[in-house]
Amino acid sequence: MDKILRVNMTDLTVKVEPVPADWAGLGGRALTSTIVAAEVPPTCHPLGPNNKLVFAPGLLSGTAASNANRFSCGSKSPLTGGIKECSAGGTSSGLIARLGYKAIIIEGKPAGDTWYTVVVHKDGATIKPETEVLRLGTFATVQHVNEHYGEDFGVITLGPAGENLMAIANISVKDPESKIRSFGRGGLGAVMGSKKVKMIVVNPEGGVALRLADPAKFKAANQAFTKTLLDHPVSGQGLKKYGTAVLVNVLNEAGGLPTKNFTSGQCAHHDAISGETMYENIVARGGEPSHNCSPSCQIQCSQIYNDKDGNYVTSGFEYETIWALGADGMVEDLDVIAEIDNVFDDIGVDSIETPVMLAVAMEAGLLPWGDGKRILELLRNDITHATPLGRMLGGGTGHVGRAFGMTRIPVVKNQAIPAYDPRPIKGIGVTYATTTMGADHTAGYAIATNILNVGGKVDPLSNDGQVELSRNLQIATAAIDSTGLCLFIAFPALDIPECLGGVIDLLNARYGINLTGDDVIALGKQVLKIEHAFNLAAGLGPETDRLPEFFELEAIEPHNVKWDMDQKELASFWNF
Repeated sequence: MDKILRVNMTDLTVKVEPVPADWAGLGGRALTSTIVAAEVPPTCHPLGPNNKLVFAPGLLSGTAASNANRFSCGSKSPLTGGIKECSAGGTSSGLIARLGYKAIIIEGKPAGDTWYTVVVHKDGATIKPETEVLRLGTFATVQHVNEHYGEDFGVITLGPAGENLMAIANISVKDPESKIRSFGRGGLGAVMGSKKVKMIVVNPEGGVALRLADPAKFKAANQAFTKTLLDHPVSGQGLKKYGTAVLVNVLNEAGGLPTKNFTSGQCAHHDAISGETMYENIVARGGEPSHNCSPSCQIQCSQIYNDKDGNYVTSGFEYETIWALGADGMVEDLDVIAEIDNVFDDIGVDSIETPVMLAVAMEAGLLPWGDGKRILELLRNDITHATPLGRMLGGGTGHVGRAFGMTRIPVVKNQAIPAYDPRPIKGIGVTYATTTMGADHTAGYAIATNILNVGGKVDPLSNDGQVELSRNLQIATAAIDSTGLCLFIAFPALDIPECLGGVIDLLNARYGINLTGDDVIALGKQVLKIEHAFNLAAGLGPETDRLPEFFELEAIEPHNVKWDMDQKELASFWNF
């Protein structure tokens, strides 16, 4: 990967540039955040011409390394107003890497109303006016590419929400079975839409196998690394059988399953929406309990979920989505939740931000609790067609909460809080408050240690040790996000020394370098500091590193606890 591809949408020009020396050792999140920090004015309007959208494969993407074919998308977020990085699987990351591109930068903004498709190929890219797939959902767009370009082409696209520049819009990516994966959070679909890019198509022709500095060492390292993934009970067993939805019953038992817009930590119908029930449905209906979201995935926590007649409904049926609709929004039927998830994928919206927003709207009286039929109507009619109501909902959780004068608005930096209540799980609360990304569980997944006892045990109900736990996890995660590896390798990495050692050996064998564990930690720290500096310059000061006030005022059952972390202690997070 020795080239940078720049696509300028202002003058519709394309440039292929050499990789600057300062970017040579970076990939994934490290590269997207570095480019955004260097080239995007922190105070610019996220939907204006000065913002940029950056795609970067990880350092191991495009190789045979297990679970390494993810890539990052970075920009200034229309939702948070700060820096944003999202990670996605699918097929495009490896294709881009094998075409020799270290990053693709979409910049500028066209003056007219014409929409475009960008076709990436080995010699650069072609910008083409697009008319055939405008207003189509992501499934139809992927099908169009399969039929008119080829099934082996990569697809990065928008649904109608992105075309309508909604803050809940994500960017969708084609996976190995032409299903949908997403750059989910922060409204990056609106950024892509603001540049009038409906889709990026990746032509694999001319792609070459990536050179390995030491092929034998790489193969041995990959074998050792893969063994740790398969040996760990979470990554090798629990996730493979039940997917991430295995956490529904776990979090309910822990009292940290936010229910009915964060008014309770337990949900009476938790078993009906659990991973165990999902597994039973999948097996009975001829679906696939275990399915990969990208080539070389060994964990395979995705699945194919069918309806009662055996017809496909959704895949990548995640705990966070099931929680947000099933517990937070009180939808009791898993089949209805699956149907809603299918629409989320098709219209291209964040399946965390959108249902958390809907739960706030339910509390405001806009629709009844648990009304899946009404949710589907709002998605298919109002959000898809951008009615005035749809545009209001498309602004996200904070926007809806403020519009209705709510006080229980579960957001940090205006981004919806995901599926773990911070009052009985203090470590994840520290992550929500301090991460540069707005409320984001993946930024420092303290659930691993607070609840699952992976990497040790830190009492989830105590404030002691939580800042250090979250800091260490956020540093490690920033480094993992830069490799192209799936975040779920963190489970064995926290428990099995050979896992992280295998990752370092893979990087060394790939590039002919001599990284150590200290170098990996240093990279993670560097990424966080770059992102933090951008946010400070964008106006997201220390006062934004806090949870909503209602967590301090309202105790949550069954533990009867409030959020009581001292703000000075939270501020110490950045002492590294």
